[in-house]
Amino acid sequence: MTVDTPPAAGPCVLALRAELRSGRMRTIGTFDVEGHAITVALGHDSLWAIGGRDSARMAIRTAYSPGGLKARRLKPRKGESMRVALTSAIGRHVVTFSVDTTAHPVLRITTRLTPSQDLLVPYLPRDLYPLGPGDDPLTARGHVEAAQRGLNGGLLYARLDGPTPGTILYLQNLTAMNPYYNATDTKPDGAVGGEWPELGYLPPVPPQSGTPPTSPLQGGEDVCLSDALIAFHRDPPLNEVHSARLFLQLLGSIYPLLDQPAPEFHDWPGRAERTLRDLAESPAATIRHYGHLYVHPYTASEYPDSMVQVSLLAAIYDYGLWRGEDVPLAAELAAGLNRFFDPALPSIRRYLPNVGDDKDRDAVDSWYLYHPLIGLGTLALGGDARARRLFEGSLDFAIRAARHFDYRWPIQYKVTDFSVITQARGDTDLGQTDVGGIYAHVMLLAFELTDDPKYLAEARTAIDAARGMRFDLNYQANLTAWGAAACMRLWRITNQRRYLDQSYVYLASFFHNSVLWNSQIGDATNYQTFLAVSALHDGPYMALYECFDSFRAFERYLKDSGPDLDPAVRRMVSDYCRFALTRAWYYYPDALPAEMLCAKPRNGHIDADLSFPLEDLYVGGDVAGQVGQEIYGAGAAFVFASRAFHRIDDAPFDLFCDTFLLASDRTGECSLTIQLCGDPAGRAEVRLMDKADTGLNGVEVIVDPDGMMKGTTRTGSRTFDVAANSRLRISWQ
Repeated sequence: MTVDTPPAAGPCVLALRAELRSGRMRTIGTFDVEGHAITVALGHDSLWAIGGRDSARMAIRTAYSPGGLKARRLKPRKGESMRVALTSAIGRHVVTFSVDTTAHPVLRITTRLTPSQDLLVPYLPRDLYPLGPGDDPLTARGHVEAAQRGLNGGLLYARLDGPTPGTILYLQNLTAMNPYYNATDTKPDGAVGGEWPELGYLPPVPPQSGTPPTSPLQGGEDVCLSDALIAFHRDPPLNEVHSARLFLQLLGSIYPLLDQPAPEFHDWPGRAERTLRDLAESPAATIRHYGHLYVHPYTASEYPDSMVQVSLLAAIYDYGLWRGEDVPLAAELAAGLNRFFDPALPSIRRYLPNVGDDKDRDAVDSWYLYHPLIGLGTLALGGDARARRLFEGSLDFAIRAARHFDYRWPIQYKVTDFSVITQARGDTDLGQTDVGGIYAHVMLLAFELTDDPKYLAEARTAIDAARGMRFDLNYQANLTAWGAAACMRLWRITNQRRYLDQSYVYLASFFHNSVLWNSQIGDATNYQTFLAVSALHDGPYMALYECFDSFRAFERYLKDSGPDLDPAVRRMVSDYCRFALTRAWYYYPDALPAEMLCAKPRNGHIDADLSFPLEDLYVGGDVAGQVGQEIYGAGAAFVFASRAFHRIDDAPFDLFCDTFLLASDRTGECSLTIQLCGDPAGRAEVRLMDKADTGLNGVEVIVDPDGMMKGTTRTGSRTFDVAANSRLRISWQ
């Protein structure tokens, strides 16, 4: 006779199971979430929200006190479905329930506590328990598709199986808990996740030991313990593409409900001019080899590098086009590019031939082979003959490498014989999973330049080879962003919908790794973190290079998109770029307090007088610039200035917009029409900057369909808050 062994279960699961079986919970009230009936009930030591649709049910712990609680309903405030007050030995909880049905239904449960006295918190349990037949958590069936990584967004994305399948996205609005983290000296590192069926948010507590830290919540001070948002979908994910789109749609439903900081205006053209000056004048920025000028990757540190040289050159080239005149430094940097080319391969290499013996000149990270080709290909399309020679001269080797690895690249290998140095990253057996996306983008540049169909075929093969990676697709943020852009471009070229759909897989993996909250932990009060993305899939920090390179990729993505793009996707991608214009400013050491800069970074040194960014900022408020001050990220200022600021010839103003322009049409000598390419549910700032000291008198702005707008007048500018897809007609005298 076979005896079924019951699954392993934690004490919280078993206690909930016993309480549900006993039927002794006291019902406090009920409400509905678009067909999901929710019962709020008081158990032995917790207040629960229990319910769902048919047999797809779950129990959500909303408040906890180990000595038991007493509950009473309060009059709900505007927008609330229910409000409950609870008293216990530890203090007074207030739990509020609200429902948003603007898109997919979202249940929001917020729990606040006022401790009766200074309160040490050694433990708080998880809050989300799927229920199976008979409301038994041990019979619940499903799978966690994605959970929080590090200090990124506190989310859990899960599939519910069984007779009533479905999908949920659970997300903690971690911004609301900043006071809790600061009071208890904790960080929500990997706080949302769990092992089925004990899931959700595990509030961080001080590490326990024989002498645990004593960082209490202050008695009498109200603090938010949890702000959970749960979005529901009736469909289970059918495949990788469907799963990605459901994730993005559910995230798009929750996103507007999150606490979001106000975007800030920063003078990126001014920053670009200071950066250009420092690149030209500082001995810490450049070095000469073979009679040519090369850029240090870090301040007075590291050997010249083709990725650094080409990336900075391409950004300065764009800036020169925006400024309307050539930048002499661009020609100097371009003159030495040939020295990176090895005719024996033939291909661009990472290092110059005279690189020091402390470097393996044959070793290359997989993405390092292809990223310089993006810049060279873009310059070639702009008419640069030298860039075209180097780009086309490297393409056969680029293809040979891709085919050798069967479009699944390792971390690092030797360019001489493709022998693998490092096969996989430390946490899995996966290599650089998103290199296929950046490779595809290179191939599409080649196709656009030559019209040779073999390059289009290579791009398609690379994107097809990445199928099945799901939320493991992201290795490095900017590579994933370029993969999405390549998919969108392939859709435009081939008209095959599967490429648009595959772009959602790249974006789901990208936003899974995003910081969906604004940390105010420690020194993080000095900058914004909202909607940043950690540089690597498991990276401990945010990095500016990956930030502005993703910004460039998403510009291409949005401008290639059309009305078929999912609105939630358009909103998320547009807002990533919008908030980047704020976040990026604080990578520059002159924008931060001197005391929070790393005294001894791993590379070079930090000079706050130089307008070059730090490589690393931390969601947890750690010391900034531990990796170093990256000259290779100095292109950020040129990219942001040339994309967000628009020079209007023969007008009394220039224009700033924190959303990309889909079109700009000079309709008359004194009139202009612009079309923004964001989502209608999003917002954008349009700023007219007075360049003639006229006070902008005689300037009129009409926003379709709202009509004439006055805007907000400040010294030297007039600002308009508009829908992110607005069409503006501007006229002047």
